[in-house]
Amino acid sequence: MSARLPLIAIIGRPNVGKSTLFNRLTGSRRALVDDTPGVTRDRIAAEVAVGDRSVLIVDTAGLDPDAESEIETAVQEQARAAVAAADAILFVTDGQSGLVPQEAEIADLLRRSGKPLALAVNKIDAPRHAARMLEFHALGIEPVRAISAEHGSGAWDLLEEIVARLPVPIEEPAQTSLAEDLERPLRIALVGRPNVGKSSLLNQLAGEKRVVVSSEAGTTRDAIDVEVERDGRRIVFVDTAGMRRAGKRDRLVERGSALMAVRAIEAADVALVLFDASEGFTDQDARVLMLARERGRPCLLLANKWDRLANEGEGRRVREGIAKRLRPLPDVPVIEISAKTGKSTHKILPLAAKTAEAGAREIPTSQLNRWLQDSVRRHEPSMAQRGTRKRPIKFFYATQTGTRPPTFILFCTEPDDVLDSYRRFLENRLREEFGFAGVPVRLRLRKRHAERET
Repeated sequence: MSARLPLIAIIGRPNVGKSTLFNRLTGSRRALVDDTPGVTRDRIAAEVAVGDRSVLIVDTAGLDPDAESEIETAVQEQARAAVAAADAILFVTDGQSGLVPQEAEIADLLRRSGKPLALAVNKIDAPRHAARMLEFHALGIEPVRAISAEHGSGAWDLLEEIVARLPVPIEEPAQTSLAEDLERPLRIALVGRPNVGKSSLLNQLAGEKRVVVSSEAGTTRDAIDVEVERDGRRIVFVDTAGMRRAGKRDRLVERGSALMAVRAIEAADVALVLFDASEGFTDQDARVLMLARERGRPCLLLANKWDRLANEGEGRRVREGIAKRLRPLPDVPVIEISAKTGKSTHKILPLAAKTAEAGAREIPTSQLNRWLQDSVRRHEPSMAQRGTRKRPIKFFYATQTGTRPPTFILFCTEPDDVLDSYRRFLENRLREEFGFAGVPVRLRLRKRHAERET
């Protein structure tokens, strides 16, 4: 399984600038995963390179309770979730409005966690605001830094400071063989927006009522593990709380659900991403799917509540919506199900096991290089442009460097000049040739000079 990245949670009161800070820290220049237009614009989490380390930053924004009286409890719940799931915490305050009593209580909770902390006093973007810094030192959190998330000053330096205090990564254990994989439980995460039927599906797959099912969104508050045995194989289902768009995470029970869901996805071998077919496939459904893919997990997309569609015309519209939003991910298998009636749910576990196995597949180098030669012969890359000169891009050989997700290095003459469209072509050919449907594939291009080849 791919390495578990340190998780840094951004927490704080409403309107202190958490989302702005998240966007600043995960900007395209530093994010390791490119944005897909219309899908990942409002990310839940993003992998970021900080020096020679990678971390996962999670935005816990969206605290906007309708009732003022709920704010204190809501932020406390958010802080507890961060303490439980995160490896380090960025506590964001508002330097213009000043310190509030509630923040002292949160700071006390965070200090007792023993986890690396940093205090960002945001909106210090004018000299007249600097005097307010003094009162925030009373929270007892170090380092405390003045930042401007909007303009960027101090934000990246603070992230570097907190990353430097994270424990040294532990070497990952050697990858297990397929036989050893079959002896351990297959971990399946059920993820999606609130009230799309995750708990109902878990009960259907488990063959009995194991979790509470309610029509009220947000019944599931934490990740719940349920172990069953099917056809001699142990399976652990992880039912997670629903994930709303950042600006819509306004229910008390949803505080920190994104944190828990990220961890559940990382611990899983495969993710089942559910959406409500009667509501159509929404942008947020696509974002949840993209989150699982970014974390390197094989995915199945389950169109639940298909029994609620009135006719074939509605079904056709849902399929068209899926095809439109999944244009960047055409390989993801889609199953039309009803957790309530059991329609097509028998297809899920065999396909999930097959997809998880594909994520752990190792391709012999000889087969991989035959695939590369055939792919380049079918469709040569565009020429590299150097001023007025054009040079052909030559691919030499490929090697697999990891699994979960399958990761490959391709050596060529001009890696920086290989078009994104050609990368996608190679990824699609790789999936077709080796059965990686539903599995994220990582292609790394490395430079090798033609004259070195003999």
